[in-house]
Amino acid sequence: MRSRANEVFALAEADELDDWTLNLDALSSCADFVSEVVRKRYPKLDVPFHARWRHFVFGGRDLWREIASEVSWRDTDANARAEFDLAITSVLLDAGAGASWRFEDPSTDLIAIRSEGLALASLRLFEWGGFSAEPTDPLRADAEGLARLNGAALGDAFQVRETNPLEGLDGRARLLNRLGQTVDARPDLFALRDAPRPGGLYDVLRGRAVDGALAAPIILEVLLEALGPIWENRPTLDGAPLGDCWPHPQLGYVPLHKLSQWLAYSLIEPLEAAGVRVVDIDGLTGLAEYRNGGLFIDASVLIPKDGTARPHNVSDPAIVAWRSLTLALLDRIAPMVRERLGVSAEQFPLARVLEGGTWAAGREIARAKRAHGGPPLLIHSDGTVF
Repeated sequence: MRSRANEVFALAEADELDDWTLNLDALSSCADFVSEVVRKRYPKLDVPFHARWRHFVFGGRDLWREIASEVSWRDTDANARAEFDLAITSVLLDAGAGASWRFEDPSTDLIAIRSEGLALASLRLFEWGGFSAEPTDPLRADAEGLARLNGAALGDAFQVRETNPLEGLDGRARLLNRLGQTVDARPDLFALRDAPRPGGLYDVLRGRAVDGALAAPIILEVLLEALGPIWENRPTLDGAPLGDCWPHPQLGYVPLHKLSQWLAYSLIEPLEAAGVRVVDIDGLTGLAEYRNGGLFIDASVLIPKDGTARPHNVSDPAIVAWRSLTLALLDRIAPMVRERLGVSAEQFPLARVLEGGTWAAGREIARAKRAHGGPPLLIHSDGTVF
């Protein structure tokens, strides 16, 4: 992903990319803005990793911790498998919700939108046993529970109605159905120590650790192998599904794997809580999604050559190039942000830069520039990419 992103960056730097102009003069002021956002959000610079777990915290209340603390877990591994189940299902439901949707939590009276709303809705569905086929064990996802979920049931759980539309609802349900089918078909990956469940990947990853340490890129490698078959309408090469990897006329195939990498980051904490030390976290890349990528457009680091008014498909060459440029630019802005904050790469890996950070800055600048706070590009969503 990094190698191809750097190829895209080189083309843009030479002004040979069809759809984008690169304005590196604006990168310094963009880094200033990101650093200001980090200091405002985390005055002590105690930034956690960019992970799904952040979205379960509202007003200082960690809702997942409240749920988990009431459970008498059989052992640490059982807790970790449940957290894998939650992270995997919640992240796969995390593609952009659209500007109109919101979730009203009946347990707390919280009203949440966008990624936080999707997190809260998926957490409640998980808590209620919506992914489990075991009535006595609701805090799990399993092959049968995932396979029986449909768009209507998911819509009810996510409070979807005509006045509260959620983009890509049926696509999200099908994605979880395919996850259930894949889990059932690969006991070697999902059922080493339990019945087939997404959380079975915990046992695979624990087994890959060497002297108690696991390199973060191995998490991504396992996810790409395990989840490759779940993606609908993706390119294939010699019969192999490529996932979030798209052809570009100037570049060939461009790998991006946004949701898989978001999930890889989100599995670090359950692994470490179970005693597996995760290393080489910067072996993962940034995330090629509309908050990070929107930041660079809104900060005039990336300038579209044909404007931003028309809607795009995820597979459009302009979108593929933009997302890959986002990865390259995140690698370049990260050391600039660290320098401004006075921290090292060891203290402040990319996962903290994203959280502190570019993702939050992308959201903030979007709100300043557009009343609805949406991305600078209109992209058709099927509920499985952004």
